[in-house]
Amino acid sequence: MARLGTGIPLVARSREMTRLRAALDEAARGQAGAVLLAGDAGVGKTRLVDELSAAADALVLTGRCLDIGETGLPYLPFTEVLGQVREAGLLDIGARPALGRLLPELALPASQDGSGLSGLPSHLVGRRPEQDVGQLQLFDAVHSMLYDLAEERPVLLVLEDLHWADASTRYLLSFLFSRLRAQRLLIVGTYRSDDLHRSHPLRPLLNELVRLPAVQRLDLTPLSAIDARSFVAALADDLPDDVVLEVAERSDGNPFFAEELIAVATRGSGIPWTLAEVLLARIERLSPTAQHVVRVASVSGRSVRHDLLRQVAGTDDVALDAALREAVQHHVLLVNRDEVYMFRHALLREAVYGDLLPGERVRLHSAYASRIAATSDRGAAAALAHHSLESHDLPRALRASVDAAQEAQAAGAPAEALRHLEQALKLWQAVPAAERPAGVTELMLLRRASWAAGTAGQPERAIAFARSGTLLVDAEAPEEAAEMWRRFAQALQVIDGTEDEKFSAIEEAWRLVRDRPASPARAWVLAVWAAALRHDRKYTEARERAEEAVRDGRAAGAEAAVADALATLGLLDEAASEVESARDRLEEAVACAMEVEAVSTELRARYFLGLHHYDLGELADAARVFDEGMARAKQTGLTWSSYGLELRILQVLTRYYIGEWEGAAVAAEPPGLRVSSTVSARLAAAGTHVTVSRGEFDQAERLLGELRSDWHRDLQIALITGGTGAELALWRGQPELAVERVSDAIEWTRREGGDWALAGIRLAALGVAGYVELAARARRRRDAAAEGAAVGAGRELAEYARTTADLGSPRTGSMGPEGRAWLARAAAEESRLGGAGDTGLWRAAADAFAFGSVFEEAVCRWRLAEALLAADQRDAAIAELRLADAVADRLGAVPLRDAVHLVARRARVALHAEAARSQVDPFTPRERSVLGLVALGRTNREVGEELYISEKTVSVHLTRIMAKLGASRRAEAVAIAYDRGLLDQPG
Repeated sequence: MARLGTGIPLVARSREMTRLRAALDEAARGQAGAVLLAGDAGVGKTRLVDELSAAADALVLTGRCLDIGETGLPYLPFTEVLGQVREAGLLDIGARPALGRLLPELALPASQDGSGLSGLPSHLVGRRPEQDVGQLQLFDAVHSMLYDLAEERPVLLVLEDLHWADASTRYLLSFLFSRLRAQRLLIVGTYRSDDLHRSHPLRPLLNELVRLPAVQRLDLTPLSAIDARSFVAALADDLPDDVVLEVAERSDGNPFFAEELIAVATRGSGIPWTLAEVLLARIERLSPTAQHVVRVASVSGRSVRHDLLRQVAGTDDVALDAALREAVQHHVLLVNRDEVYMFRHALLREAVYGDLLPGERVRLHSAYASRIAATSDRGAAAALAHHSLESHDLPRALRASVDAAQEAQAAGAPAEALRHLEQALKLWQAVPAAERPAGVTELMLLRRASWAAGTAGQPERAIAFARSGTLLVDAEAPEEAAEMWRRFAQALQVIDGTEDEKFSAIEEAWRLVRDRPASPARAWVLAVWAAALRHDRKYTEARERAEEAVRDGRAAGAEAAVADALATLGLLDEAASEVESARDRLEEAVACAMEVEAVSTELRARYFLGLHHYDLGELADAARVFDEGMARAKQTGLTWSSYGLELRILQVLTRYYIGEWEGAAVAAEPPGLRVSSTVSARLAAAGTHVTVSRGEFDQAERLLGELRSDWHRDLQIALITGGTGAELALWRGQPELAVERVSDAIEWTRREGGDWALAGIRLAALGVAGYVELAARARRRRDAAAEGAAVGAGRELAEYARTTADLGSPRTGSMGPEGRAWLARAAAEESRLGGAGDTGLWRAAADAFAFGSVFEEAVCRWRLAEALLAADQRDAAIAELRLADAVADRLGAVPLRDAVHLVARRARVALHAEAARSQVDPFTPRERSVLGLVALGRTNREVGEELYISEKTVSVHLTRIMAKLGASRRAEAVAIAYDRGLLDQPG
């Protein structure tokens, strides 16, 4: 029988311990995971994780959640974990300034995005969810810290009492759980299943988390009757058998209840019927002074500092120390080295607090509030608000709630800021005007609540708060009133179908400041209005507002608004085909935003700058901008922000087109539960290009099936996966499925509307290719009717491509090189409907893709070779086949390589001429790159970052390299390669 450090036996938990240890062993081998340990209060969850922690050959980090009324600290369990990491000197915490939101002594610059609140975004484009910059930076920093710790040794992260987790902690949990990949990390979270009522906020998160492949749920059930008797007998072997049986039956299999019943039974008292009676019986064994101290401590919460308890208890130091010693000896309280006393079990505290008289509670809460009001500790404002509210001191509760909201916002916890702001708004009318906090208005609280709701992912509430604020604006304070109307307009941007109300709101904001001198409020109203007008394609008006925003912003020193307006002007110049001006404006917007650290605006400008190069077919420049943008997102802790993910999507597509498929595949790895599930679904959709083209058909089919349910989220998901799904069907010889998928996607675009011209042409070209195969199949069967139907449908799709091309791109006004290339591909595919393709059209298609889309160019050369062979131009066909084969081999494009080889075999063409070699190179190009970097002393992680591949992929390459060289270690492989002349010696 296993025993915990407390001496309490661990009975009948071998199955649960086996699963926990297996999960930890998996994590130690590099397969990260999480276990959600559920059970009733007192059933033994803490004892189980203590046993796991004691035996773990890993770094053990522990954090606990407390009841929301006990502490004002968001992210409390992670604050505890960070303190343990810093105290042990495991990492340079100062290198991650965003962690200053958990440890205030680490400074973090305030956001300059113009919201007027630390960490809040100033502007949104389109309908992206609002996000709190500070929160995302904190999430990224915590994720990075755990990743780095797991690099050194396995990490066991234990998070207890998640049923009490604040909203921001729940968001961070979702973020971390969804990013469990190849880290040596196991997260174990415990929670009371009996506390999860139907509307409990943890319930929807648990439902989401348990669907993740790395997460498992483990239910800790009460002990059986036999195990309960064994537990009681092991804990108190001097009790008579009949008492053991009675205690076991009365405990209902709850170990904590059984332990308390044993304590009563050993005193020879009658056994109480309820748990509360049992727990209070333990308290009644204490002296009157000790009972008083314990009762005072229960009002503080699960834990209380020694100095605060001394002040509120009102006893002298000698008496207090004696009382605390007695409470600790009787296993009522525990004490840590920071002089913090904690109830041994939350149920014990709840029983004591529940036994207090109403008047006694009010007096003690008031006493705590009076002492806390004199401190400036982190979390003091929220604690003061709680105790003031419980003691009915509404003016002080209002002031403390306002302060707590600002503190929560500075900590990157918008959900907690919203909770405090809502409390302040509820108290506002109940507090006399003379006793309200100075410098605070109800309008200000409503505007802040709207921001907090938006950044906490509650757009409907953000709109409701902003709408209420517009009813309170004072025309005598036009700038403040305009800010409220601007906030209302921005809140409306997130919800579809609110365009008219959005423009009415921003126009009202402008009316208020139109005749006022330049100010930050005026500049931001103009900048937001300009972006909304551009999005609505009212380009002339948008340009006027954006230019005025730049002038006002510069005059008023609102450089973040200037950067925002410059980005809008760049997009307007692009739509007007003013290429150089557009590029200059966007580059200027990036520089301006960087200067004032308006990171959200900076990433937006970088995104559109990269897209500008992309649309022009300047793929190398586009790749550079997207790589730089992702580097900045990582540097600023915004890798998972909306624009961080948008940059990543374009990074995937650009790398795919230029032939950097390994980097594209790594960047496209779906992050699971996301900050924005829509953007992440688009990220996964972009990754299907590589998956299909590499020939990973089963994985691609599964992913495409999952993404089909996401089509309603964003039209781009349908457009991308409709095309890659058609390509997959064509490679698999399923032309019927290919044309069905094309038809489905095109019908979706017609129903949804939007910017789909380029994707529509691509879909049409792939659909024509499907009808080509259907026509050829009918021709072989001599089914003239089926052949005619296929040819007719193919020609209709080709015409659809030409019609779509005439529409141009709504964003830029023209098709761009990629659109023209797919149009040429559609025409070339149409030429195959009657048999052999037109060599001129296929050569034109190959040349059109030569702007940098290496795979699509190779596909066209493969088809060009077929047409050349049909025209009896054998030498030209061989040249095209060799070009296509070389690209397919370099990219690892298995389906294309197989198709090229099939054509070559049928034509009896030798693709690879024999050439004498003095030495055979045993390495692939990628293996040579990996080995060269290892020889320079790079770690696997550094090699992966430099080559844009995952650390696991680097490890696979190294394993193959060592096998080829007969080496057992990295260093040995490098030495052998030097000896054999396979690596050049460093200069």
